[in-house]
Amino acid sequence: MAENVNRRDFIKGSATVAAGAAVGIGALRRSTAAWAGANDRVRVAVIGVNGQGKSHLSGFSQMPDVEVATICDIDERLYEPRSKEIFEDKGLKRPAFEFDIRKVLDDKNIDAISIATPNHWHSLATIWACQAGKDVYVEKPISHEVAEGRKVVEAAAKYNRIVQHGTQVRSSPGIIEAIQKLHEGVIGEVYLARGLCYKTRDTIGRKQDSPVPEGVHYDIWLGPAAQRPFRENRFHYNWHWYWDFGNGDIGNQGIHQMDIARWGLGVGLPKKVSASGGKFLFDDDKEVPNLLNVTFSYPDAGKMGKMLCFEVRPWITNDEGGARIGVLFYGSDGYMVIDSYNHYQVYLGKDRTPGPTRDEGGDHKGNFIDAIRKRDKAVLHAPPEEGHPSAALCHLANISYRLNRDLAFDPEKEKFVGDEEADAMLTRKYREPFVVPENV
Repeated sequence: MAENVNRRDFIKGSATVAAGAAVGIGALRRSTAAWAGANDRVRVAVIGVNGQGKSHLSGFSQMPDVEVATICDIDERLYEPRSKEIFEDKGLKRPAFEFDIRKVLDDKNIDAISIATPNHWHSLATIWACQAGKDVYVEKPISHEVAEGRKVVEAAAKYNRIVQHGTQVRSSPGIIEAIQKLHEGVIGEVYLARGLCYKTRDTIGRKQDSPVPEGVHYDIWLGPAAQRPFRENRFHYNWHWYWDFGNGDIGNQGIHQMDIARWGLGVGLPKKVSASGGKFLFDDDKEVPNLLNVTFSYPDAGKMGKMLCFEVRPWITNDEGGARIGVLFYGSDGYMVIDSYNHYQVYLGKDRTPGPTRDEGGDHKGNFIDAIRKRDKAVLHAPPEEGHPSAALCHLANISYRLNRDLAFDPEKEKFVGDEEADAMLTRKYREPFVVPENV
């Protein structure tokens, strides 16, 4: 196929987009990479390579007929070590480097982007990529606020893009089987899920604002967030513990377990959320709580209603049913323990007789590439329609905690009930030009 054939026009069912439509990054960019079929190479750009992005580089670079064509990170200091460790030392072609995601989206030869930026960039980067004709793998959580997650769902649908949420548990055959058995009634009527996020999180101490390091493009890193001085304690990884950039551990590690809990219960957004917690350990720079307890109520689910409970603990702790990072499901005939990304165990009856079990992981990024080749969203294990409500639960928990009160929620309207103060926290004031548009 000729190199100038427009891939989005070629793919059956792709969206038709008016030329020149403004999307916040300039005119729409349309991919013109050749796409002759299932044997063609998928060219991927990885956005953000300090933490989880390293696994994105490793995962995609090892796939047949997939090329990591570009590394994109606002910290230029990361390019050489990543290129050497993951590509050069393994005899692979070194990718190109770019620090500005907007220029990556301008590249007509990039088919897909894989996003491992701080959370506050996830939705905007995904929406921009959809508008630019790219498919997207986006790390969890899919959003930093509730409202922008819905915009990701809308953008993926409008531009007919393949969008995979990085809750990789959904590609593990062991957990897929666990959820199937729950829905088939292996422990009877399931009425309660208890999510656990017990991570050994040490103090981050205290540090002062400082000059931006050479090679760091800080304005782009801030992106949609409010302007504030550079501080090392708000930068690589530690951004998780600040409201402007992260969502605490419930939106970091906990989103995986929240997703499993919601999936197993078979529920979406709740009608009530109640959260309490605080910083009970370590006098440091963190803004988020290190201990958080949340209850989500679903009075209309199942025969008599359902409940999802979630707990974040920060330090030295016991396990529960063998799980510290996991989910426990309780039913009328027994309970199930999911204690990892791959393994589950059922216990039946009052004697807790061991029942079905399985321990098997999967390939979430491989599932994403498979969906791209088939141009079939139904192949995806974690589309945005699933990522959005799971991330939203984490955000609702944080809103209840920050307001220090129970909140009634309308799951259809995705608004709080008669509460303008809480509704204001469903979105944020974006910093131009890094704006999640109302109309994607």
